[in-house]
Amino acid sequence: MKYKEGFSRTLVRYLLDEYEPTHVLDPFAGIGTTVLTAAGEGVRATGVEIMPVGVLVGTGIAEAANGMTKDTLLAAARSLDERLLAKRPAPKMHAFPHVKITERAFPGATEKEIAKAREHLADMADGPVKTLLNVACMTVLEAVSYTRKDGQYLRWDHRSGRQLRGRMTKGDIPSFRQAVAQRLDRMAFDLDDVTTLFGRGHSELLTGSSLELLRTLPDASVDLVITSPPYANRYDYTRTYALELAWLGFGQEDFCRLRQQLLSATVENRSKIGELRRWYEDAPGFIDAVVAKYGSQEALHEVLDILRAHAHELGNRHVIRLLEGYFLEMTLIIAELARLVERGGHVIMVNDNVQYHGEEVPVDLILADVAEHFGFNCENIWKLARGKGNASQQMGRYGRREIRKCVYQWTRV
Repeated sequence: MKYKEGFSRTLVRYLLDEYEPTHVLDPFAGIGTTVLTAAGEGVRATGVEIMPVGVLVGTGIAEAANGMTKDTLLAAARSLDERLLAKRPAPKMHAFPHVKITERAFPGATEKEIAKAREHLADMADGPVKTLLNVACMTVLEAVSYTRKDGQYLRWDHRSGRQLRGRMTKGDIPSFRQAVAQRLDRMAFDLDDVTTLFGRGHSELLTGSSLELLRTLPDASVDLVITSPPYANRYDYTRTYALELAWLGFGQEDFCRLRQQLLSATVENRSKIGELRRWYEDAPGFIDAVVAKYGSQEALHEVLDILRAHAHELGNRHVIRLLEGYFLEMTLIIAELARLVERGGHVIMVNDNVQYHGEEVPVDLILADVAEHFGFNCENIWKLARGKGNASQQMGRYGRREIRKCVYQWTRV
């Protein structure tokens, strides 16, 4: 799976050795690196992830590592291949469920093979084999399409027939049958290694938003959090993973709904304060404390005031709303972590600072202050040796400025 948002298994194993936890939590689990690695080390682990793409891949890895055999997987691969070779076309109901952003993504022959695969999966009983076939099919979609992931967007090959500004040629595009057969062969080849790494039990992977689900977990129930939340950088996962989400049955309204439910990090996000108060209607004091702490963040509001004063100069003035939502919601997440982490427990968080209109937002310092307010001690902010450059449009106006990329270390006191 091409998934550049993840962090390394090596980092997680290092932290597990360092802290020797009994229960690990990742509230932004992605494809499950934290929880899978912890489970592979025999440590209880809970993850929360809102993107169904990540949940499916993480679940597939866990299923592969805990009981799947090569013979079973290869037999399933042969059965799928036989259906793809069959001359009988799939009924229209199994056609790829395109949304506007994915239209014309595949050659005509590929569309027909995808429909056959979707029919084959629909006829299978739920279980580990179906999960792994589903993973294999979903994770080759980009390879067999006219698209290529590029930052938060899909770049399009000119052969798609879409109206395009540039001309990108992707090169040879394999057939769906060829790509999925190779993927399943590789998955079967990897089974022994995956079992060795992750085969000591299933982790718990909850599907949904941490803004809503963390409140359902018991007090002082974890002793280590390892996570990397979305950054406040306008990155829209629903665009990047549009093909995969459409494969999973997300329609146009589902895309909009999911984008709003994600932690606010795009200009399309609206304020969630109404939803937060509804989810915490049985604990209004908790939300009041979160809102009050958000409101007292002088460094944040200094930046917001500058951006408001220059709103007419911003490429998109909704970045102001983005930052407001991001820090309010991250304040709630940190307050919940303070409730969930037992005394002496730790939080390790990977995050980046951001810059808008030449103003750097010190995400690391703001979140550290929030953490200390709710009961953590900020032990370290580890700065990566190499930061990230500001966007090209900002570089031309404000010059090159390296923005900090950091790992936070907090201890519950």
